[in-house]
Amino acid sequence: MLKALALAWASLPLAFVANAHDMLPAKAQTQPILFTNATVHTVTDGVMLESDVLVIDGNIIAVGQDLDKSLASNSLASQSNADTDPATIQQTSTTNPGYSAQLSDVTIADVQVIDATNKHLYPGLIALDTTMGLVEVEMMRPSNDAYEVGFINPQLEAITAFNPDSEIIPTVRVNGITHAQVVPQGDGLAGQSALVAMDSWTIEDALVQSNQQFHLYWPHIRWLSKDTDKRKQQLADLQSRIDAVSRAFEDGQRYQLAQQAGKLKKIDLRWQALAPLYEGNAQLFVHAQSQQQIEQAIALAKQYHFKLVIVGGYDAWRIASALAEIDAKVIYNQTLALPKRKDEPIDLAFKIPALLKQAQVPFAIGFSSDWNSRNLPFAAGQSVAYGLTKQEALQSITLDAAKILDIDDMGAIASGFKANIIVATGDILDPMQAGIESIFIDGRKIDLNNRHQQLYQKYLKR
Repeated sequence: MLKALALAWASLPLAFVANAHDMLPAKAQTQPILFTNATVHTVTDGVMLESDVLVIDGNIIAVGQDLDKSLASNSLASQSNADTDPATIQQTSTTNPGYSAQLSDVTIADVQVIDATNKHLYPGLIALDTTMGLVEVEMMRPSNDAYEVGFINPQLEAITAFNPDSEIIPTVRVNGITHAQVVPQGDGLAGQSALVAMDSWTIEDALVQSNQQFHLYWPHIRWLSKDTDKRKQQLADLQSRIDAVSRAFEDGQRYQLAQQAGKLKKIDLRWQALAPLYEGNAQLFVHAQSQQQIEQAIALAKQYHFKLVIVGGYDAWRIASALAEIDAKVIYNQTLALPKRKDEPIDLAFKIPALLKQAQVPFAIGFSSDWNSRNLPFAAGQSVAYGLTKQEALQSITLDAAKILDIDDMGAIASGFKANIIVATGDILDPMQAGIESIFIDGRKIDLNNRHQQLYQKYLKR
C-alpha cells in the first residue's frame, strides 16, 4: 500500500506537466511593425478610419494616416543624406514628442508591413479579478491554488502559485485577453494579487510591474437563516469576523509605528508585508457587494487613508458621493448576474455599469473566474445593450482596467503605450462576430492555437 501511494504521488507532477499547454511563447519583437489602413479603436482618441499604427520594440510609436508615406520619405531622405522634415510626421500621425526622433530614423524598408484593410485594431483586453493560472481543474484540489488557510494572510502573493503553462491560458487569450489580474481567494485578508501577461515562459516573464494590491474579502452572511436562534448566531459570527479585520489593521498600524520608532522587538511577516499600504504605495481591494459592506470598507479606508478599490460593487452606484470623497474605484463583476434582492428589476445587474457611469464612479468591468473569464468581452457587450456606449464599454475593459491598477501605459492604441493589439474582422464586444485573427503582446505575435481548437480539429476527422 505504501509503495502504491508513493508511486501515485510521484506521478502527480508528471500528470500536471503532461497537461501543460505546448504553445511556444513568442519571441521579443526585433523588427518594427506597421499596421496599415485599419479601423483603429484607440480608446483615447475615438475611432480612426483607414489609419496606420507603428510599433517599435514593443511600444506604439505613432498612430495616424499615411505613416507608410512618411517612412517612405524617410527612405528617400536617407538616400540623399537629407534630414526628414518633422512637419511631415506631425501632419500624418499622432506621436509622442519623445518618439519623434525614433520615428524619423525608421524607413519603410526597415519595417514589417501588415495590411489591415477592412480590419479592426483594438487594445488588448485586461481581465480583472481572475484566478488565471491558479486553477486548472476546479474539482481537483491539487490543481487549485487559489485559496489558502487562515483569515489574515497579507504576506501571501498569488503570483508565486501562478502557472504560465496552464492549459486554460491559451483558451482565454484567444478572445482578446492579453493580461489578467491574478487574485488570491479566501476569507478576510487573503493576500496580494498581480498583473500578468498571457504569454510567457516563466512567472518573471509574465509579471507586469505595478503597485502592490492587497485583497480583503469583507465578512458577510451568504444566507440569513429564518430561524431566530440561528440568525442571532450568524449575526454574532459576522460581527466577530468584522472585529477580527479591524484588529488586524490596528495591529498592522501599531507595527508600522513601532518600526518607525525603532522599538520593534519581533518581526511579523504579516504586518511587514502591509507596510506599502500604510505608506500609500499600495491599494486595498475590498470584495464587497452590498451598500452596508461598501460603507464599512469606506470607513476603514478613511481611518487609515488607504487607496480603496471595491471589487463587486453591486450597490456602489447608490453611494457614489461617499466613494468620490476618498477617490475610490470599482471593479464591477456582476454584469451577467441575477438581481440580489427579490424586489429589484430583473435587469438591474445589467444596467449597473451605466448607473456607475452616470454617477461618475470610476469603474472597470471584471469577470471573476479562471477559464470563464474569456467571457469578459461579452460581459462588456452586454452593458452596451443596457446603457453604455460601445466606446465606454471597450474602455471599461482596457484603459479603465489599467487605471484601476495605476498603470498608465496600457489599455489604448496611442503613442507611448505598450503594443498590446488585437487584429479582428468584427466587433470585439461580440464574441460570435469578433473574428480575431491575431494578437500582439508587447509587439510579439502570439500563438492562438489552444486545446479547444486542437480537439475541434481532432473530432472533425472522426
